[in-house]
Parts: sequence; structure tokens; C-alpha cells
Amino acid sequence: MSGALPRIRIRGLRKSFGAKTVLDGIDLDVPAGTSMVVIGGSGSGKSVLLKCILGLIAPDAGTIELDGRDLLALPRRARATERARIGMLFQNGALFDSLPVWENVAFGLLARRLVSRREARARADELLAQVGLASAVGELSPAELSGGMQKRVALARAIAAQPDILFFDEPTTGLDPIMGAVIDGLIVDCVKRLGSTAVAITHDMASATRIGDAAAMIHRGKIIWSGPAASLFESGNAEVDQFTHGRRDGPIQMELRR
Repeated sequence: MSGALPRIRIRGLRKSFGAKTVLDGIDLDVPAGTSMVVIGGSGSGKSVLLKCILGLIAPDAGTIELDGRDLLALPRRARATERARIGMLFQNGALFDSLPVWENVAFGLLARRLVSRREARARADELLAQVGLASAVGELSPAELSGGMQKRVALARAIAAQPDILFFDEPTTGLDPIMGAVIDGLIVDCVKRLGSTAVAITHDMASATRIGDAAAMIHRGKIIWSGPAASLFESGNAEVDQFTHGRRDGPIQMELRR
């Protein structure tokens, strides 16, 4: 609908660590119901962007709006309520080794006392089934799972509270191409089932085109291109073209750390 507020609206977002500027005035809109993929090289600020939205890192300047409400201007409790709408799949799963799989899946529900332990176990079984895992997996520890199974468990946890916003941080990192495609398919299915707005950050171009409706690229702390994910390989932008095709020569040059 023309003129509709984007589900996520970011303007002028800045973040530096000492002398290193990571985000240098990020502007980004994610319409409701859209799956946005954000691409960029290692250290380009993709993860920092997500962590600023989640409140894990405090930005230096800018606005982060969910449905028109600036998170950074809200009182702490209201800010926490808004961020509770977000489900997160962390890059390495971030499962709790000391808890069985089912408690990992239901952790947020139990922590917020939304369900009893008995209800949480039943809900965990349902969620595990949605990501293609048997209920018996719920009794295992994360250390007993393969990398692909850990990603599935982390995805089940991310969707447990039926969030209307989902974040995915490098969802296919460490997976073989077939398992990466499986995880991407599960992500797409879960996003559609929930009707959620999704943001995924990745440097896996196959994953980006499978997951995304729209795409944007961060380079030197700024969004340098945005458009349909299907146009990533023919963007008309020299930096995006070099990155998506994995070319050594081009405007993007590796910088030496000092």
C-alpha cells in the first residue's frame, strides 16, 4: 500500500569503536511482510547493524523505528516490549550447552513465564517438527547435534514466540551447500507461515537469492545499493557486481589492519 509505514525504518545510524567507524549513516527501510537480505564483506557492519536494532549495542546516533516508533526514544520497558517482537537466529546458534534441546527451544517462553514447563515441552515438540526434527531430539544436548541440526534447533527457538520480525545472522555459515539450501528452505517456510518481516545478513549469494525478496549492500559503513534480491547479479553497481561475482579485481580492495 502506497505511503504505508515500513515495519523497520532506520535513518542516520552511526556506530564507531574507537577510531574505527563501522556504521556511517545507515538508511534502510524494510516493508512489512518483506524478506530483506543485507550483504557485505567481513567487517562491513552487517552484524553491528542487527545488534543495534536488538539493543545489544548502543548506536552513537540515528533512529531505529518499528512501525513508526523510535526504539531509541522509548522508555526502557516500552523498548523491551517492542524488541520482544523480534526472533533471532544467531550465526553460531548460541544454544545453551547446559540445557537439553527442548529447553533451548522453549527458553524465551519459560523465561517470560508465558507457559508452564509441561506446555513448554509440548510446544518445543511442535516447533522441532516444523524444522524437521523428531521430538526425541528434544532430550539431547546441543553437543550431540550436527551443525545442521543445531541450526534447526536455533531456528525453532527463534520462531517459538511467533514473532512478527525475524533476524538471521549468517544462517548458512559452516554448512555444506545441501544443508545450507535445506536451512534456507526452512527459513522461507517459517517466515511465510508466520507472516513475518525478515532481515537476514549474509555473504552467501546463493542463500541471499533463496531467502530474499529485497536486498541491500553495506560498504564502508553505508548502504551503497538496494533493490530486488533477484537483481543482485545484475545490479549495475560496480561494488555489488564485484562482490556478488567474487571478483578479485574491482573497486573493493582489501584493507590492511593496523
